[in-house]
Amino acid sequence: MNFPLYIAKRYLFSKSSNNAINIMTLIASGGVVIASAALLIVLSVFAGLKDFSLQFSSFVDPDLKLIPVEGKSFEWTNEDESKLLKISGIVNHSEIIEERIIIKSENKNLLATLKGVDQTYLDVTKIDSMITKGNWISPEGNEVVAGWGISNKLSFGVFDYLKPLSLYVPKPGKGQISSLRGAYNAVFVNNVGLFDINEELNDEYVFTNIELARGLLNYSENQISSLELKLLEDADEGYIRNQLQSTFNSRFIIKNREQLNDALFKMLNTENLAIYLIFTLVIIIALFNVIGAIIMMILDKKKSLNTLFNLGTEPKTIKSIFFFQGSLMTIVSGIIGVAIGVLIVVIQQSFELVMLTPELPYPVRLNILNVIIVIATIFTLGILASRIASQRITKQLIQS
Repeated sequence: MNFPLYIAKRYLFSKSSNNAINIMTLIASGGVVIASAALLIVLSVFAGLKDFSLQFSSFVDPDLKLIPVEGKSFEWTNEDESKLLKISGIVNHSEIIEERIIIKSENKNLLATLKGVDQTYLDVTKIDSMITKGNWISPEGNEVVAGWGISNKLSFGVFDYLKPLSLYVPKPGKGQISSLRGAYNAVFVNNVGLFDINEELNDEYVFTNIELARGLLNYSENQISSLELKLLEDADEGYIRNQLQSTFNSRFIIKNREQLNDALFKMLNTENLAIYLIFTLVIIIALFNVIGAIIMMILDKKKSLNTLFNLGTEPKTIKSIFFFQGSLMTIVSGIIGVAIGVLIVVIQQSFELVMLTPELPYPVRLNILNVIIVIATIFTLGILASRIASQRITKQLIQS
Protein backbone atom coordinates (compact mmCIF):
# COMPACT_ATOMS: atom_id res chain seq x y z
CA MET A 1 0.00 0.00 0.00
CA ASN A 2 1.12 3.58 -0.66
CA PHE A 3 2.67 4.64 2.66
CA PRO A 4 1.71 8.40 2.56
CA LEU A 5 -1.87 7.53 1.51
CA TYR A 6 -2.18 4.98 4.33
CA ILE A 7 -1.02 7.49 6.96
CA ALA A 8 -3.25 10.19 5.45
CA LYS A 9 -6.34 7.97 5.80
CA ARG A 10 -5.41 7.18 9.41
CA TYR A 11 -5.09 10.89 10.18
CA LEU A 12 -8.31 11.74 8.37
CA PHE A 13 -10.59 9.22 10.06
CA SER A 14 -9.04 9.27 13.53
CA LYS A 15 -9.78 11.88 16.18
CA SER A 16 -7.10 14.26 17.34
CA SER A 17 -6.28 14.60 21.02
CA ASN A 18 -6.92 18.31 20.58
CA ASN A 19 -10.71 18.86 20.49
CA ALA A 20 -10.32 22.26 18.79
CA ILE A 21 -8.69 20.60 15.78
CA ASN A 22 -11.54 18.09 15.54
CA ILE A 23 -14.08 20.93 15.55
CA MET A 24 -12.13 22.90 12.93
CA THR A 25 -11.89 19.79 10.72
CA LEU A 26 -15.65 19.26 10.96
CA ILE A 27 -16.30 22.92 10.11
CA ALA A 28 -13.96 22.71 7.10
CA SER A 29 -15.62 19.51 5.84
CA GLY A 30 -19.11 20.88 6.48
CA GLY A 31 -18.31 24.03 4.53
CA VAL A 32 -17.26 22.02 1.49
CA VAL A 33 -20.37 19.79 1.78
CA ILE A 34 -22.73 22.78 1.92
CA ALA A 35 -20.95 24.71 -0.84
CA SER A 36 -20.89 21.75 -3.26
CA ALA A 37 -24.55 20.90 -2.55
CA ALA A 38 -25.58 24.53 -3.05
CA LEU A 39 -23.65 24.79 -6.33
CA LEU A 40 -25.33 21.68 -7.76
CA ILE A 41 -28.79 22.83 -6.65
CA VAL A 42 -28.36 26.28 -8.21
CA LEU A 43 -27.06 24.83 -11.50
CA SER A 44 -30.03 22.42 -11.53
CA VAL A 45 -32.43 25.33 -10.97
CA PHE A 46 -30.99 27.21 -13.95
CA ALA A 47 -31.23 24.06 -16.08
CA GLY A 48 -34.88 23.82 -15.04
CA LEU A 49 -35.52 27.48 -15.84
CA LYS A 50 -33.97 27.00 -19.26
CA ASP A 51 -36.26 24.05 -19.96
CA PHE A 52 -39.21 26.03 -18.61
CA SER A 53 -38.49 28.93 -20.98
CA LEU A 54 -38.00 26.55 -23.90
CA GLN A 55 -41.29 24.84 -23.07
CA PHE A 56 -43.18 28.13 -23.42
CA SER A 57 -41.41 29.04 -26.64
CA SER A 58 -42.39 25.65 -28.12
CA PHE A 59 -46.02 26.82 -28.29
CA VAL A 60 -45.13 29.41 -30.92
CA ASP A 61 -41.66 28.47 -32.20
CA PRO A 62 -41.02 25.53 -34.58
CA ASP A 63 -38.27 22.92 -34.35
CA LEU A 64 -36.50 24.59 -37.27
CA LYS A 65 -37.14 27.83 -39.12
CA LEU A 66 -35.85 28.72 -42.59
CA ILE A 67 -35.19 32.43 -43.15
CA PRO A 68 -33.86 33.93 -46.41
CA VAL A 69 -30.19 34.86 -46.39
CA GLU A 70 -31.00 38.12 -48.19
CA GLY A 71 -34.13 40.22 -48.07
CA LYS A 72 -37.35 39.74 -46.12
CA SER A 73 -39.02 37.20 -48.42
CA PHE A 74 -38.33 34.52 -51.02
CA GLU A 75 -40.11 32.49 -53.70
CA TRP A 76 -41.24 29.01 -52.58
CA THR A 77 -42.10 26.96 -55.66
CA ASN A 78 -43.61 23.50 -56.18
CA GLU A 79 -40.12 22.26 -57.04
CA ASP A 80 -38.83 23.50 -53.69
CA GLU A 81 -41.76 21.76 -52.02
CA SER A 82 -40.88 18.47 -53.69
CA LYS A 83 -37.24 18.74 -52.62
CA LEU A 84 -38.25 19.40 -49.01
CA LEU A 85 -40.55 16.37 -48.89
CA LYS A 86 -37.64 14.10 -49.88
CA ILE A 87 -35.69 14.98 -46.71
CA SER A 88 -36.33 12.35 -44.04
CA GLY A 89 -37.05 13.44 -40.47
CA ILE A 90 -39.39 16.32 -41.32
CA VAL A 91 -42.95 15.62 -40.19
CA ASN A 92 -44.63 18.79 -41.43
CA HIS A 93 -43.96 22.34 -42.57
CA SER A 94 -45.82 25.62 -42.68
CA GLU A 95 -45.48 28.64 -44.95
CA ILE A 96 -45.28 31.96 -43.09
CA ILE A 97 -45.63 35.62 -44.02
CA GLU A 98 -44.45 37.93 -41.26
CA GLU A 99 -44.22 41.73 -41.17
CA ARG A 100 -44.43 44.71 -38.83
CA ILE A 101 -47.78 46.48 -39.04
CA ILE A 102 -49.86 49.18 -37.40
CA ILE A 103 -53.01 47.92 -35.72
CA LYS A 104 -55.75 50.45 -34.97
CA SER A 105 -58.76 50.21 -32.72
CA GLU A 106 -60.94 53.33 -32.78
CA ASN A 107 -58.53 56.17 -31.86
CA LYS A 108 -55.68 53.95 -30.56
CA ASN A 109 -52.72 52.78 -32.63
CA LEU A 110 -50.05 50.19 -31.86
CA LEU A 111 -47.07 48.68 -33.66
CA ALA A 112 -47.25 44.89 -33.78
CA THR A 113 -46.03 41.91 -35.81
CA LEU A 114 -48.53 40.28 -38.16
CA LYS A 115 -47.92 36.59 -38.75
CA GLY A 116 -49.85 35.05 -41.62
CA VAL A 117 -49.96 31.26 -41.37
CA ASP A 118 -51.34 28.46 -43.49
CA GLN A 119 -53.59 25.57 -42.46
CA THR A 120 -50.70 23.29 -41.43
CA TYR A 121 -49.37 25.78 -38.86
CA LEU A 122 -51.19 24.04 -36.00
CA ASP A 123 -49.38 20.81 -36.95
CA VAL A 124 -46.03 22.58 -36.55
CA THR A 125 -46.71 24.52 -33.33
CA LYS A 126 -49.18 24.35 -30.42
CA ILE A 127 -50.34 27.96 -30.45
CA ASP A 128 -54.01 26.96 -30.42
CA SER A 129 -53.57 25.35 -26.97
CA MET A 130 -52.60 28.76 -25.58
CA ILE A 131 -55.83 30.48 -26.67
CA THR A 132 -57.63 31.39 -23.45
CA LYS A 133 -60.61 33.14 -25.02
CA GLY A 134 -62.34 32.62 -28.35
CA ASN A 135 -60.93 30.29 -31.00
CA TRP A 136 -58.33 29.98 -33.74
CA ILE A 137 -58.68 31.75 -37.11
CA SER A 138 -60.55 30.15 -40.00
CA PRO A 139 -58.65 29.38 -43.23
CA GLU A 140 -60.51 32.15 -45.04
CA GLY A 141 -61.93 35.44 -43.90
CA ASN A 142 -60.65 38.62 -42.29
CA GLU A 143 -59.94 37.16 -38.84
CA VAL A 144 -57.07 37.59 -36.43
CA VAL A 145 -55.98 36.16 -33.08
CA ALA A 146 -54.15 38.66 -30.88
CA GLY A 147 -52.18 38.51 -27.67
CA TRP A 148 -53.69 39.64 -24.37
CA GLY A 149 -51.20 42.50 -24.16
CA ILE A 150 -52.31 43.99 -27.48
CA SER A 151 -55.95 43.49 -26.51
CA ASN A 152 -55.48 45.38 -23.24
CA LYS A 153 -53.55 48.25 -24.82
CA LEU A 154 -56.09 48.79 -27.61
CA SER A 155 -59.17 47.93 -25.52
CA PHE A 156 -60.77 45.35 -27.79
CA GLY A 157 -62.21 41.92 -27.10
CA VAL A 158 -63.39 38.89 -29.01
CA PHE A 159 -66.12 38.72 -31.69
CA ASP A 160 -66.78 42.45 -31.44
CA TYR A 161 -68.14 42.89 -34.97
CA LEU A 162 -69.36 46.40 -34.25
CA LYS A 163 -65.79 47.44 -33.44
CA PRO A 164 -63.53 46.07 -36.21
CA LEU A 165 -59.77 46.48 -36.12
CA SER A 166 -57.74 48.07 -38.90
CA LEU A 167 -54.35 46.76 -40.04
CA TYR A 168 -52.01 49.13 -41.88
CA VAL A 169 -48.72 48.45 -43.64
CA PRO A 170 -46.69 50.93 -45.76
CA LYS A 171 -46.92 50.41 -49.49
CA PRO A 172 -43.63 49.48 -51.21
CA GLY A 173 -42.18 52.01 -53.58
CA LYS A 174 -40.11 55.16 -53.94
CA GLY A 175 -40.77 58.86 -54.30
CA GLN A 176 -42.90 61.35 -52.45
CA ILE A 177 -46.20 60.41 -50.82
CA SER A 178 -49.11 62.37 -52.28
CA SER A 179 -51.46 61.58 -49.41
CA LEU A 180 -51.37 59.67 -46.13
CA ARG A 181 -54.16 57.38 -47.29
CA GLY A 182 -52.17 56.46 -50.39
CA ALA A 183 -49.12 55.52 -48.34
CA TYR A 184 -50.62 52.45 -46.67
CA ASN A 185 -52.37 49.25 -47.52
CA ALA A 186 -55.21 48.66 -45.08
CA VAL A 187 -57.69 45.95 -44.18
CA PHE A 188 -60.49 45.60 -41.63
CA VAL A 189 -60.37 42.47 -39.46
CA ASN A 190 -62.25 40.92 -36.55
CA ASN A 191 -60.49 39.47 -33.55
CA VAL A 192 -61.78 35.95 -32.86
CA GLY A 193 -59.37 34.82 -30.13
CA LEU A 194 -56.83 35.86 -27.50
CA PHE A 195 -53.69 33.90 -26.63
CA ASP A 196 -51.64 34.08 -23.43
CA ILE A 197 -48.04 32.76 -23.65
CA ASN A 198 -45.74 35.33 -22.03
CA GLU A 199 -45.58 39.09 -21.76
CA GLU A 200 -43.22 39.56 -24.72
CA LEU A 201 -45.26 37.49 -27.16
CA ASN A 202 -48.60 38.76 -25.82
CA ASP A 203 -47.50 42.34 -26.60
CA GLU A 204 -46.02 41.51 -30.00
CA TYR A 205 -47.96 39.10 -32.21
CA VAL A 206 -51.19 39.09 -34.19
CA PHE A 207 -51.96 35.91 -36.17
CA THR A 208 -54.04 35.73 -39.33
CA ASN A 209 -54.39 33.45 -42.35
CA ILE A 210 -51.66 33.65 -44.95
CA GLU A 211 -53.94 34.85 -47.76
CA LEU A 212 -54.95 37.97 -45.86
CA ALA A 213 -51.28 38.73 -45.07
CA ARG A 214 -50.30 38.12 -48.69
CA GLY A 215 -52.94 40.56 -49.95
CA LEU A 216 -52.06 43.20 -47.37
CA LEU A 217 -48.36 43.08 -48.30
CA ASN A 218 -48.91 42.73 -52.05
CA TYR A 219 -46.94 39.47 -52.11
CA SER A 220 -47.09 37.17 -55.12
CA GLU A 221 -48.70 33.72 -54.87
CA ASN A 222 -45.44 31.89 -54.11
CA GLN A 223 -43.80 34.63 -52.05
CA ILE A 224 -43.34 33.95 -48.31
CA SER A 225 -41.21 35.26 -45.41
CA SER A 226 -40.12 31.99 -43.83
CA LEU A 227 -40.74 28.27 -43.61
CA GLU A 228 -41.28 26.55 -40.27
CA LEU A 229 -40.59 22.83 -39.82
CA LYS A 230 -41.76 20.14 -37.42
CA LEU A 231 -39.26 17.28 -36.94
CA LEU A 232 -39.61 13.73 -35.72
CA GLU A 233 -38.93 13.45 -31.98
CA ASP A 234 -35.83 11.30 -32.52
CA ALA A 235 -34.67 13.12 -35.67
CA ASP A 236 -31.02 14.12 -36.05
CA GLU A 237 -31.17 17.91 -36.26
CA GLY A 238 -27.59 18.19 -37.53
CA TYR A 239 -28.28 15.77 -40.38
CA ILE A 240 -31.46 17.61 -41.39
CA ARG A 241 -29.62 20.95 -41.31
CA ASN A 242 -26.94 19.59 -43.64
CA GLN A 243 -29.57 18.15 -45.98
CA LEU A 244 -31.42 21.47 -46.11
CA GLN A 245 -28.23 23.42 -46.83
CA SER A 246 -27.13 21.08 -49.60
CA THR A 247 -30.61 20.74 -51.12
CA PHE A 248 -31.29 24.47 -51.27
CA ASN A 249 -27.71 25.64 -51.94
CA SER A 250 -27.45 27.64 -48.69
CA ARG A 251 -30.37 29.89 -49.64
CA PHE A 252 -31.58 29.96 -46.03
CA ILE A 253 -30.45 30.70 -42.53
CA ILE A 254 -31.61 27.77 -40.41
CA LYS A 255 -32.46 28.38 -36.77
CA ASN A 256 -33.67 26.01 -34.08
CA ARG A 257 -35.84 26.95 -31.12
CA GLU A 258 -32.93 28.04 -28.94
CA GLN A 259 -31.44 30.20 -31.71
CA LEU A 260 -34.81 31.86 -32.28
CA ASN A 261 -34.72 32.90 -28.61
CA ASP A 262 -31.00 33.64 -28.48
CA ALA A 263 -31.38 36.79 -26.35
CA LEU A 264 -33.27 34.84 -23.67
CA PHE A 265 -30.79 31.99 -23.66
CA LYS A 266 -27.76 34.29 -23.68
CA MET A 267 -29.22 35.96 -20.59
CA LEU A 268 -29.84 32.59 -18.89
CA ASN A 269 -26.36 31.32 -19.78
CA THR A 270 -24.74 34.53 -18.56
CA GLU A 271 -26.62 34.34 -15.28
CA ASN A 272 -25.71 30.66 -15.01
CA LEU A 273 -22.02 31.48 -15.46
CA ALA A 274 -22.20 34.35 -12.95
CA ILE A 275 -23.85 32.12 -10.33
CA TYR A 276 -21.27 29.39 -10.96
CA LEU A 277 -18.41 31.85 -10.42
CA ILE A 278 -20.03 33.24 -7.27
CA PHE A 279 -20.50 29.80 -5.75
CA THR A 280 -17.00 28.79 -6.84
CA LEU A 281 -15.78 31.76 -4.80
CA VAL A 282 -17.80 30.42 -1.85
CA ILE A 283 -16.10 27.05 -2.30
CA ILE A 284 -12.68 28.75 -2.36
CA ILE A 285 -13.52 30.51 0.91
CA ALA A 286 -14.65 27.18 2.40
CA LEU A 287 -11.36 25.62 1.31
CA PHE A 288 -9.43 28.20 3.33
CA ASN A 289 -10.87 26.35 6.33
CA VAL A 290 -9.46 23.13 4.89
CA ILE A 291 -6.03 24.75 4.57
CA GLY A 292 -6.29 25.98 8.15
CA ALA A 293 -7.37 22.55 9.39
CA ILE A 294 -4.44 20.84 7.65
CA ILE A 295 -1.94 23.35 9.04
CA MET A 296 -3.36 22.86 12.53
CA MET A 297 -3.08 19.09 12.04
CA ILE A 298 0.57 19.50 10.96
CA LEU A 299 1.36 21.45 14.13
CA ASP A 300 -0.51 18.91 16.27
CA LYS A 301 1.39 15.97 14.73
CA LYS A 302 4.86 17.52 14.96
CA LYS A 303 6.14 14.86 17.37
CA SER A 304 4.87 12.04 15.13
CA LEU A 305 6.37 13.74 12.10
CA ASN A 306 9.70 14.07 13.90
CA THR A 307 9.59 10.34 14.67
CA LEU A 308 8.87 9.50 11.03
CA PHE A 309 11.71 11.77 9.95
CA ASN A 310 14.16 10.12 12.34
CA LEU A 311 13.08 6.72 10.99
CA GLY A 312 14.19 7.87 7.53
CA THR A 313 11.03 9.34 6.03
CA GLU A 314 11.91 12.20 3.68
CA PRO A 315 10.20 15.63 4.05
CA LYS A 316 8.77 15.15 0.53
CA THR A 317 6.99 11.99 1.71
CA ILE A 318 5.68 13.75 4.82
CA LYS A 319 4.33 16.54 2.59
CA SER A 320 2.54 13.87 0.55
CA ILE A 321 0.82 12.59 3.70
CA PHE A 322 -0.92 15.91 4.35
CA PHE A 323 -1.48 16.52 0.64
CA PHE A 324 -3.41 13.23 0.49
CA GLN A 325 -5.22 14.05 3.73
CA GLY A 326 -6.47 17.40 2.45
CA SER A 327 -7.37 15.93 -0.94
CA LEU A 328 -9.29 13.05 0.66
CA MET A 329 -11.10 15.49 2.97
CA THR A 330 -12.33 17.67 0.07
CA ILE A 331 -13.10 14.70 -2.20
CA VAL A 332 -15.16 12.89 0.45
CA SER A 333 -16.89 16.13 1.50
CA GLY A 334 -17.53 17.06 -2.12
CA ILE A 335 -19.08 13.67 -2.92
CA ILE A 336 -21.31 13.91 0.16
CA GLY A 337 -22.35 17.44 -0.84
CA VAL A 338 -23.11 16.37 -4.42
CA ALA A 339 -25.14 13.40 -3.11
CA ILE A 340 -27.16 15.75 -0.88
CA GLY A 341 -27.68 18.12 -3.82
CA VAL A 342 -28.84 15.28 -6.08
CA LEU A 343 -31.24 14.09 -3.35
CA ILE A 344 -32.75 17.56 -2.92
CA VAL A 345 -33.19 18.01 -6.70
CA VAL A 346 -34.81 14.56 -7.06
CA ILE A 347 -37.16 15.30 -4.13
CA GLN A 348 -38.19 18.61 -5.74
CA GLN A 349 -38.79 16.88 -9.08
CA SER A 350 -40.82 14.11 -7.46
CA PHE A 351 -42.79 15.88 -4.73
CA GLU A 352 -42.74 19.58 -5.86
CA LEU A 353 -42.16 20.91 -2.35
CA VAL A 354 -41.08 24.42 -3.45
CA MET A 355 -43.68 26.26 -5.56
CA LEU A 356 -43.08 29.17 -7.93
CA THR A 357 -46.81 29.95 -7.92
CA PRO A 358 -49.66 28.10 -6.19
CA GLU A 359 -50.03 25.94 -9.33
CA LEU A 360 -46.47 25.88 -10.68
CA PRO A 361 -43.58 24.04 -8.95
CA TYR A 362 -40.11 25.58 -9.04
CA PRO A 363 -38.47 24.10 -12.16
CA VAL A 364 -35.33 22.01 -11.62
CA ARG A 365 -33.54 19.48 -13.82
CA LEU A 366 -30.80 17.09 -12.81
CA ASN A 367 -28.12 17.27 -15.48
CA ILE A 368 -25.20 14.83 -15.42
CA LEU A 369 -22.99 17.56 -16.91
CA ASN A 370 -23.71 19.81 -13.91
CA VAL A 371 -22.80 16.95 -11.55
CA ILE A 372 -19.48 16.49 -13.38
CA ILE A 373 -18.82 20.26 -13.29
CA VAL A 374 -19.40 20.44 -9.52
CA ILE A 375 -17.26 17.36 -8.79
CA ALA A 376 -14.46 18.61 -11.08
CA THR A 377 -14.56 22.07 -9.44
CA ILE A 378 -14.42 20.62 -5.91
CA PHE A 379 -11.66 18.14 -6.75
CA THR A 380 -9.51 20.71 -8.57
CA LEU A 381 -9.79 23.41 -5.92
CA GLY A 382 -9.44 20.85 -3.09
CA ILE A 383 -6.24 19.40 -4.54
CA LEU A 384 -4.87 22.92 -5.02
CA ALA A 385 -5.72 23.86 -1.42
CA SER A 386 -4.12 20.67 -0.11
CA ARG A 387 -1.01 21.39 -2.13
CA ILE A 388 -0.76 24.86 -0.64
CA ALA A 389 -1.21 23.57 2.92
CA SER A 390 1.28 20.70 2.56
CA GLN A 391 3.98 23.08 1.35
CA ARG A 392 4.09 24.51 4.87
CA ILE A 393 6.05 21.42 5.95
CA THR A 394 9.79 21.97 6.00
CA LYS A 395 12.73 20.12 7.49
CA GLN A 396 13.14 22.87 10.08
CA LEU A 397 9.45 22.61 11.10
CA ILE A 398 9.72 18.83 11.58
CA GLN A 399 12.88 19.06 13.68
CA SER A 400 11.78 22.04 15.81
